[in-house]
Amino acid sequence: MNRHKERIERIQQRLQEQLQPLLCELQDDSEAHRGHAGAASGAGHFSLKIVSEKFAGLNRISRHRLVYDAVGDLMHTEIHALVIQALSPSETSN
Repeated sequence: MNRHKERIERIQQRLQEQLQPLLCELQDDSEAHRGHAGAASGAGHFSLKIVSEKFAGLNRISRHRLVYDAVGDLMHTEIHALVIQALSPSETSN
């Protein structure tokens, strides 16, 4: 398995374990940031859409904090930038 795919799986596994999301869409945007100073370190740029019951009743900052806590040390090694859309199930349109 290549490093890129392993990185995605590590991030998703952490999110699954900590937040038990109903939806977890992680997109690697790193290619669009090639040449950026943060990309030089090898860490990636990602966009995340995540839906979890754990976000119910929380404000945006608290939700983002839960996501950052879930990925923990990966923010220093695997992730340079993370754009987060964190929703509770009641906020999604079906």
